[in-house]
Amino acid sequence: MDGTAGSGALTLRRLRFLVTVLFVLDGFVFASWVVRVPDIKAQVGASASSLGLALLGVSGGAVVTMIVTGRLCRRFGSEQMSVAMGVLLSLTIMLPALTRSVLVLTASLFAFGVGFGGMNVAMNSVAVDLTARIARPIMPSFHAAYSFGGLLGAVAGGVLAEALSPAWHLTLVGTLGLVVTLRIGVALLRTAEPRHNASAVAPAPVRPRRGTRSLVLLFGVIAMCTAYGEGALADWAALHLRSDLHTSAGFAAAGYASFSVAMLAGRLSGTWTLDRLGRTRVLAAGGLTAAGGMLLAALAPVLGLAVIGFVLVGLGLANVFPAAIGEAGALAGSQGVAVASTIGYTGFLAGPPIIGFLADSFSLPIALTTIAGFAAAAAAIALVARHAEARLPVP
Repeated sequence: MDGTAGSGALTLRRLRFLVTVLFVLDGFVFASWVVRVPDIKAQVGASASSLGLALLGVSGGAVVTMIVTGRLCRRFGSEQMSVAMGVLLSLTIMLPALTRSVLVLTASLFAFGVGFGGMNVAMNSVAVDLTARIARPIMPSFHAAYSFGGLLGAVAGGVLAEALSPAWHLTLVGTLGLVVTLRIGVALLRTAEPRHNASAVAPAPVRPRRGTRSLVLLFGVIAMCTAYGEGALADWAALHLRSDLHTSAGFAAAGYASFSVAMLAGRLSGTWTLDRLGRTRVLAAGGLTAAGGMLLAALAPVLGLAVIGFVLVGLGLANVFPAAIGEAGALAGSQGVAVASTIGYTGFLAGPPIIGFLADSFSLPIALTTIAGFAAAAAAIALVARHAEARLPVP
């Protein structure tokens, strides 16, 4: 009996490690694309608005895929879909750097969005299930892994931007992604097999109280407001530093890298922070911190102040998305997680093209200040959610 329990714990630890690697890979691949946006923009001769239109390809591909990936996960298994989408993500990251027109870039980004959106739904499904099995609030650690991957991708991209063309760089990233996905995928599927025989110990589904639907939607909107900033900075931070502050390609990558470092630090301490401060304080304080930091990053006239602003944005946003998604799950189980996540990722995907259109109409710094507005809105909605939750009937 003890041996079985020990074996089960070892399996869960191994599964947690494998899922963590998937999150790292996802962040690494996405950040690798992000730091080459300025070069690819110049390569295809895109204006700010046409680049924003091309970025809608990522949004379109991801949204279409996210709608169906949940069903595919239920039919084929979340682990199997995570591996399949990891392969697709690794293949499609190579495409944008091979394009020479905005139209073809849009099509290639649609394919990339399919891989990115499907990967996020599938690996989060595995992570949510694993969190329930371990019975500990470990979701922030997976999001920290994503941020760590983003940091690695930004740093590596900043170094390689000076030495390699976007095509060579993203081909190397895609090849590495394929190797890691296939290596991890085999182990993930083998490790995950026993869970299908462990239904007897599976946690009972959460039975939502009456009136929780609107509250779940509120937490989804909070996630969307903060994900808007995370997605927008991913595509526009480097371009802002390079075009508005006239930095080199390597220094331009420092903006997203500093944001990723701060996000990583905040998420590594996420469980401790939530335990000490509580969900509402984390959401409200995080939103306000991000709002102030974004105003500094967007409007500062020198690189140093802009980087400080990006750090504050990263620290502020770090735990807002995981906390909002976690609370939605506590209220309505996996269905709550699915609803809030879908709303949240809408902000992540819509942010980049919206910033592009606004930048063309006004300026990129002014467009970036909308991130501050959304972050402040998230803080306000957190207070509304707190009062709404207090009025829910006791189960």
